Amino acid sequence: MKKFVISVLFFVTYSVCAQAPLPSWNEGPSKQAVLSFIEKTTSTDSLDFIPIPQRIAVFDNDGTLWSEQPIYVQIAFTFDRIKALAHQYPEWKTQQPFKAALEGDIKGVLASGQEGLFKLIAATHAGLTTEAFREIAEQWLKTARHPKTGRLYTEMVYQPMIELLAYLESRGYKNYIVSGGGIEFMRPWTEIIYGIPPERVIGSSIKSKFEIVNGIPQIVGLPEMQFIDDKENKPIAIQERIGRRPVMAFGNSDGDYEMLLWTTAGKGPRFGMLIHHTDEVREVAYDRKSSIGRLNTALDEAPIKGWTVVDMKREWREIFTAK
Repeated sequence: MKKFVISVLFFVTYSVCAQAPLPSWNEGPSKQAVLSFIEKTTSTDSLDFIPIPQRIAVFDNDGTLWSEQPIYVQIAFTFDRIKALAHQYPEWKTQQPFKAALEGDIKGVLASGQEGLFKLIAATHAGLTTEAFREIAEQWLKTARHPKTGRLYTEMVYQPMIELLAYLESRGYKNYIVSGGGIEFMRPWTEIIYGIPPERVIGSSIKSKFEIVNGIPQIVGLPEMQFIDDKENKPIAIQERIGRRPVMAFGNSDGDYEMLLWTTAGKGPRFGMLIHHTDEVREVAYDRKSSIGRLNTALDEAPIKGWTVVDMKREWREIFTAK
């Protein structure tokens, strides 16, 4: 992890300080569009200038900032947690979606739908204090590796997006993550990997309770979902947590459609971008028919709404951060 953090910091520093920003982006319409928007909204002599407090950019996480194929990283984590806890719950051997998770049956788990996925997450996160869960997640991320590349999951982040995050911050933008992933799963590492502190992470959550045990106050997770931060819930969460409509939004799937719609419907200059996974060699090519990160409606609506669509194969010189 330490070596990787140093690598990320090197690339972030380089991307901000280099004469030409976003070095891992090939010259093309997407790079030109995002740089042009940043320039016109941060130059004081521009008619489209946006004051610093209003410079809010929101990013989906899975499939936008790091890889989500062949399965969401948090689901891989949840599978391992299910196996570690199975001896306490023998009924899981016959109950779905627990049975599928124990057998490593990704298709079976996905067939259970969003309700099944979050049932697994709630069951494996419940009963833990926030500190205990954080430690478990951090330890898992130190050794867990992507099944195809063999890289640590924290090395499966997109270098072009790391550069973009850093460049936006350097121009006075404040970046937020707005993801369907669990908020407590993301918070332990987003500041290290993306430079986004935990208070700027918005995600799905389980219900919790406050209690005092042996004189020590603590927050403990309960086996029940509180909020699923996906689709139409993303704009709601943005309004509740941020209180400002963003001026830039970045996603990669139909789960981000409403977030981009809400962002770009505001007054003044607005920017929406979709990451289109087109590189079957360096990553995975998927869109309309994928069971994970499906990009269908948003892809059709992009040219109508004026959203920029990044062709990863053509427009990204590099995809993953260097090891």
